[in-house]
Amino acid sequence: MNTITTTNFTFPGQKSVYRGKVREVYNINDELLVMIATDRLSAFDVVMPKGIPYKGQILNQIATKFMQLTQDIVPNWLIATPDPNVAVGHLCEPFKVEMVIRGYLSGHAAREYAAGRRLLCGVEMSEDLKENDKFPIPIITPTTKADNGSHDEDISREAILANGIVSEEDYLVLENYTRALYQRGTEIAASRGLILVDTKYEFGKTKDGKIVLIDEIHTPDSSRYFYADGYQERQDRGEEQKQLSKEFVRRWLIENGFQGKDGQQIPDMTDDYIETVSERYIELYENIIGEKFVKADITNIHQRIEQNVLEFLQK
Repeated sequence: MNTITTTNFTFPGQKSVYRGKVREVYNINDELLVMIATDRLSAFDVVMPKGIPYKGQILNQIATKFMQLTQDIVPNWLIATPDPNVAVGHLCEPFKVEMVIRGYLSGHAAREYAAGRRLLCGVEMSEDLKENDKFPIPIITPTTKADNGSHDEDISREAILANGIVSEEDYLVLENYTRALYQRGTEIAASRGLILVDTKYEFGKTKDGKIVLIDEIHTPDSSRYFYADGYQERQDRGEEQKQLSKEFVRRWLIENGFQGKDGQQIPDMTDDYIETVSERYIELYENIIGEKFVKADITNIHQRIEQNVLEFLQK
């Protein structure tokens, strides 16, 4: 399958290019950002060697949809989506933290809990929980925003403020926005028969000092979803939850001896396995958006993206 795993475009007014784990961001005249969602797959802060067909399109279109569905409660950076894989928005100065919010004891939180730790990012977790139980109140567990190739690190609210990473005034806004977005995301997910288990948000400041949501929102790369139907029954029986997220990739990697640690080799991803990953991403798209996924023409994906971005910039 034809995938886009790296780009090397030169756009009018281009100042610089930032290459993240999944997205590549072009600075246009220090005014606009052209963000290209590639088909790269990242897990444990490591980029896998092969791309996943349609993954970039799926991430971009889910994020775009949720930006539109939440712009009444939280302002965001988005201006337009000139291509299925591309978002264009205002240049922002990102905050150096990611705001992770968890409604359930799952994923990283569950692994920490199983290791006997009851304090996560300065937030206390009670003793009577089992994996995938719902927290009485969603907890915010921030991480530092790592440079490409480095690992994000858990950090407490207190450490963020004490180290001057974010001012207290701004951090209160980030917390309020995070809770509002998670609440809206939870309501939308419930209307689709899903549970938004946990997610992360990134924020930045525009040139005029306005705090806005940036990057992605409620995608399978940044969020974990369970199917609501049968959730409680599975919990009562001590069974694994049926979920839609990137966790199935992490589980597969763990089973094959990889957790992103030094000396570990990334297991070989066969074409068949890659196809199943693509199908899972499409499944999540159709469930959370409530519409059939329409595959874009990927015959020459690089040329398509370049042409669509150039047309937009020349308007």
